[in-house]
Amino acid sequence: MSPAFVFSIIFLIFAITLPYLVNAQTDRGIVALGSTLSSNDNSTWTSPSGDFAFGFRPFPGQEDQLLVAIWFAKIPDETIVWSAPSQPVPRGSKVELTSEGLLVLQAPGTSELWSTSNRNNSKPLQGAMLDTGNFVIVADDSSYIWESFRNPTNTILPTQVLNVGDKLSSTLLEKNFAKGKFELLLKPDELVIQQIEAVTGFSYGSYVNFPDVMQLLFNESGDIFTKGPNNTMIQRIIKGSFPTSRNFYFRTTLDFDGTLTQYIHPRNPNGNESWSVASVTPSNICFGDIFYMGSGPCGYNSFCEAGAHGKPKCGCPPGFTILDPNNPYSGCIIQAGGNHQDYCNQDQATLEKYYDFFYMDGADWPVADYEQLSPMSSEHECRSNCMRDCNCAVAIFQDPKFDDGIGNCWKKKLPLSNGRLDRGAIDRRALFKVVKQNTSSQQPNPKSNKKDEDQIILILAILLGTSAFFNFFSVAAICVSIYFFFKRKVFGTSDDRDLETNLRSYTYRDLEKATNNFKEELGRGAFGTVYKGLLPSSSSNYIAVKKLDKMVEEGQKEFLSEVNSIGQTHHKNLVRLLGYCDEGDCRLLVYEFMQNGSLSSFLFGSLRLNWQQRVQVALGIARGLMYLHEECSKQIIHCDIKPQNILLDDSFTAKISDFGLAKLLINNQSRTLTCIRGTKGYVAPEWFRNTPVTAKVDVYSFGVMLLEIICCRKCVEFELEKEAILSEWAYECYRKRKVETLVENDDEAISDLKRLEKLVMVAIWCVQEEPLLRPSMRTVSLMLEGILEVPVPPCPFPHNSLSFESLNQISVSKNQKIVQKCVTDLPEVEE
Repeated sequence: MSPAFVFSIIFLIFAITLPYLVNAQTDRGIVALGSTLSSNDNSTWTSPSGDFAFGFRPFPGQEDQLLVAIWFAKIPDETIVWSAPSQPVPRGSKVELTSEGLLVLQAPGTSELWSTSNRNNSKPLQGAMLDTGNFVIVADDSSYIWESFRNPTNTILPTQVLNVGDKLSSTLLEKNFAKGKFELLLKPDELVIQQIEAVTGFSYGSYVNFPDVMQLLFNESGDIFTKGPNNTMIQRIIKGSFPTSRNFYFRTTLDFDGTLTQYIHPRNPNGNESWSVASVTPSNICFGDIFYMGSGPCGYNSFCEAGAHGKPKCGCPPGFTILDPNNPYSGCIIQAGGNHQDYCNQDQATLEKYYDFFYMDGADWPVADYEQLSPMSSEHECRSNCMRDCNCAVAIFQDPKFDDGIGNCWKKKLPLSNGRLDRGAIDRRALFKVVKQNTSSQQPNPKSNKKDEDQIILILAILLGTSAFFNFFSVAAICVSIYFFFKRKVFGTSDDRDLETNLRSYTYRDLEKATNNFKEELGRGAFGTVYKGLLPSSSSNYIAVKKLDKMVEEGQKEFLSEVNSIGQTHHKNLVRLLGYCDEGDCRLLVYEFMQNGSLSSFLFGSLRLNWQQRVQVALGIARGLMYLHEECSKQIIHCDIKPQNILLDDSFTAKISDFGLAKLLINNQSRTLTCIRGTKGYVAPEWFRNTPVTAKVDVYSFGVMLLEIICCRKCVEFELEKEAILSEWAYECYRKRKVETLVENDDEAISDLKRLEKLVMVAIWCVQEEPLLRPSMRTVSLMLEGILEVPVPPCPFPHNSLSFESLNQISVSKNQKIVQKCVTDLPEVEE
């Protein structure tokens, strides 16, 4: 069979299958460059768990119009959490992830409606719909070219962070995704929620304000809090109060009514469950000390009354009717025949024939008055003064008994703004000047207010005759794909990145050059030596290269399997694996570089983290371990949790390193029943008992390290005559109610005594000798965050056995059956 014939067959197969391959989504939420979504076939890009989907959704109220959006895919109402910032698009539109790394939305034909940008001209790799609800476009250096989390609309989700300059914009209505009149904006020095003019964006001023804010964070437990310049939590805006995030979906939305509202929804609903309100900020948007300009949540000439959960209920005062019956928040207009200026400039007797007054108790429009009369002795006097004034539409009267014997009368013009009704809190009566019904036949009809409803509907014609144009590009794409396919297969070249895990495959020569022949050593550990390197494509993109010392007998297959497993983990508290090298006996891993090094240098050195930073570090480590144990696709037991394996980035965010490496150095068994792993002082007791080892070994190590974080001292200090074993000393201090002894000379920690005691209690639970007594890392995280109460812990050291730390000091030689098995695989328990 001739090569030409084989080539023809392969070309035909590619020509038939490529359109399906290009438009298909790969496994685990990966979206290949060139992939498209069409509004005609209801195709979506779905996250690995199926929780979120990216695609086209019907635009509410307009059957022929669509919205490009991300939504919750597993709940009945498929709630939208992000949408492309454009007007509704017609059916027949499509979204494409281009080869330049751009998301492009096109109407039928070639009209481009919206696209993302690639400001740094990064080389794109792929897109991905993540389980967090974040759609990302990934560059070949693992950075994000674009992500929906950095371009939010009206909703934020757990793990999402807002930085200075980021904002949320409300929608016009709950089911109308046009831009609304409220905005949450993170300014350089404060976080504000403000009312804006929807077209120009002009701010009428803030009604919620949090000063000295640099970040807004939404964590996995439902907490939303702010951080200041020193990276410490300033204020918790919304406190999660839920049993577990595993059973609920969370979202927080700047609603169309101006409230920042957190909602929860069962992940596995059994019936007609829907989103329920968990928290609302502000607690009562209708009433507060800060009066804001503009129409307010209910529109002009209306009043706002606090409803359920502090959400506004809107209404029209006497003589007014709602502007848009389909929108209760559109405001109110004066009823036909009721213009208060039609019969002015008359004598008092004539005015009384034409005008009447209706009143509302407990109502006020605090920013609409143009004149104040004080003192004002009676309501009758206030009413008469307004009747004689052609400009006066409403008078607000405050009885003298409510204001130290001094009555007040405020006269107001139309339109009225920011009206509020609260009969229990507002000690004023609103008097509305209304034209009597029987005067319409005696006077000319007043000019009616016409409602302008100019709606510009963009009609996009479907261009015909473009099939040849698209066919040309399809053939070109096929040819290019075949060229690279044969180049890869025939000439031995290969793509150096795994599309599923986003890991780059480096050659040994690449890493030798990047590290300047492995010149600058960053540290050594049980797994190998780490060197600092610099990628040749960047002058600032530093990397950490780990040379693994010992390997399992399975060699390449086991190595690639575990590396792929590590590459599929993505969490802000895990050090990111960027790539690997697998050449002969050389096995190297390439990680992101952590500017501030290991946690140990900030606990036991001269430069130490402050108390608040240490608390945040502990919480970050707990969240990272919770992800490894429960949330990643394949459970990972670290087996060597200690401060040296916790790295800090430039903002002192804790990131766990060396996770997933245990199986590269020890035999892989179903329950990890194997030789002793870990570092002296951090090793759980079950390692010495020839019993199955579970994720609870990490819980134990975390408990020991949590005590080190609290006290800034090592878990085992043999140079001390007393209190050499930290966990024993900590329990003794807790038992005697003297936990402040653990942090003497740390005034900040001592002043936070309640939290200090809670952290010590959590640590004691973690270092229980019996693994079943230790909580899971999810429970630990919830206790550290204050969502779960911390029960009183029992003594972790039973009187009839050795203490945990004493077990860690037992010579490994006494466990011959275990040690004999791993003598060639591992060093002894590391000092």
